[in-house]
Amino acid sequence: MTDFYYEQDADLHAISGQTLAIVGYGNQGRPWALNLRDSGLQPHVCVRNDETRERAAADGFTVGDIADANAADIVCILVPDDAIPGLGLARDKDRLTILASGYCYAFNRYNPAGDQAMLAPRMLGPEVRECYTEGAGFITALGVQRDLTGTALARTLAVARALGGLREGAIVLSPHQEALLDLAVEQVLSPALTHVNSAFVSTMLEYGLPLEAILTELFLSGEVERNFGLLRSEGFVAQLEHHSPASQYGQLSRRGRYDGLDFSPIMKDTVAYIDSGAFADEWDEEAAGGYERLKALKDVHAGEGVKAMERDLMRKLGPGVQR
Repeated sequence: MTDFYYEQDADLHAISGQTLAIVGYGNQGRPWALNLRDSGLQPHVCVRNDETRERAAADGFTVGDIADANAADIVCILVPDDAIPGLGLARDKDRLTILASGYCYAFNRYNPAGDQAMLAPRMLGPEVRECYTEGAGFITALGVQRDLTGTALARTLAVARALGGLREGAIVLSPHQEALLDLAVEQVLSPALTHVNSAFVSTMLEYGLPLEAILTELFLSGEVERNFGLLRSEGFVAQLEHHSPASQYGQLSRRGRYDGLDFSPIMKDTVAYIDSGAFADEWDEEAAGGYERLKALKDVHAGEGVKAMERDLMRKLGPGVQR
């Protein structure tokens, strides 16, 4: 049975008098620090002596070196997963270390002493701040990896509440479950959807449709984005009624057309590769090699030609139209 937590399950007094450090001040670190401060906490920002430290200081935070986080009762590490093991942070047994994804705990990339927990907002970093200031909050994946003090859950819930991560509920996942789900969306679902979209574009081009019109239908108009918003706010059944009867009939009556295409074997192989830790090993090798393959892949799939096409299209249609 899946467990959930909400604001009423958390008590900020669980971390009263405890020191709190934020490591990193980028896409996640800055929103976390601002949210926590606005909730009455006093996070200390620990970063390298670069522009992120300057920005944190300009935002009014007490700043220090990464090593300063070792002394904090609670530390939230908010840098990319592959950078965490190299930070050199050493924690004591009575302290709590919170990561924003399950990756390092799941694949044994980082094993600090003391309590270990995960708070993974299901939201991009800047939106963590935006949702907080709007009063809406966001859904969070929450999990305790290790509880030596008996206070890991209470302390993690307190941080989650201050962050805004309990306003829409938190779903309990182990770090391994969170990492597996997150990586599977990226490596299993996303490539499959890309393949389907490419086949759709090719088919429509064969029927003489302009590429610009096809891409508008797929994403540029914002219709799909808004439909997904309705899925989130109303659910599938309710949002279906916003479509015309012909649309409803077409969607539902053609659902079986692709039943003969079995994606499961490829998907299961990819998930098993992730689950075993083999992808984590592969990513370590890629990082050690200076991300050469990643650079090559981006050149092919997201290079200058693609960027130029997108810029041109967005000048002609959508919010970026130049009149």
